[in-house]
Amino acid sequence: MNVLARKICLLGDFAVGKTSTVARFVSNTFSDTYLTTVGVKVDTRSVPVDDERTARLVVWDIAGSSMIDQTRANYVRGAHGLMLVADGTRHSTFASALDLWLQACETCGSELPAVLMINKFDLADRWELSPETLAQAGRTLPLFKVSAKTGASVEEAFKALAGKIVS
Repeated sequence: MNVLARKICLLGDFAVGKTSTVARFVSNTFSDTYLTTVGVKVDTRSVPVDDERTARLVVWDIAGSSMIDQTRANYVRGAHGLMLVADGTRHSTFASALDLWLQACETCGSELPAVLMINKFDLADRWELSPETLAQAGRTLPLFKVSAKTGASVEEAFKALAGKIVS
């Protein structure tokens, strides 16, 4: 089995659930307690990509912001892919996630593979995103409606990104 280490960065506004989605993916846990990420937190988990390859994902959970400053630019450099996270109950975080993708690509000098996670699917009745908005975004990037709280589609989103960055 061929194991390939790949750095991925989570980008998104504050309080969209980046840390919670990583906790769900890495250790299958969830906490209702909100803790602000300071700087960056790094976790790892291996996922099979196909019968012959496994991706060892080195997941960089970068503190929330709607822009990439110099510090965040340093964190993003060397990334193989991006996990963009938005909160479905806050429309502004959706636009921020897409802007962060463009900023990260500019920082790295190329278009990085990315997946868009719209978090808090367990609160879908409170979402501020229209089906049309989601459909349009889904034509640009693979889009997953996830819930860090219930675990819905979190695994699938990370595996989709792993497949994109290993192929």
